[in-house]
Amino acid sequence: QVQLVESGGGSVQAGGSLRLSCAASGYTYSSYCMGWFRQAPGKEREWVATIDSDGSTTYGDSVKGRFTISQNNAKNTLYLQMNSLKPEDTAMYYCAAGRIWDCYSGSWRNFGYWGQGTQVTVSS
Repeated sequence: QVQLVESGGGSVQAGGSLRLSCAASGYTYSSYCMGWFRQAPGKEREWVATIDSDGSTTYGDSVKGRFTISQNNAKNTLYLQMNSLKPEDTAMYYCAAGRIWDCYSGSWRNFGYWGQGTQVTVSS
């Protein structure tokens, strides 16, 4: 049974930083894609960043240069370092897991496993 548990969300002022973590268990594919997505109230879920089992990454245009996705395979943990946060980054952030090709699909709908989310609020 795949479990993804996010942590690290909170409230921060604009310009600040947060690091999100996602503890993964039960996902046994050697080739995989892990990602972060976010959804603000009344808006479509948005692609934030992904990383595959080879370490290749993708980023949404709105976060490029500010956010960094990484993983610690020994700890089965995914991270999202968020710097220079803006009020428009306010959203529920979700961790997701899929097959390696999902990293290049362009659609969050292809990811089969999701965490419960962690809230990030950025005030101006």
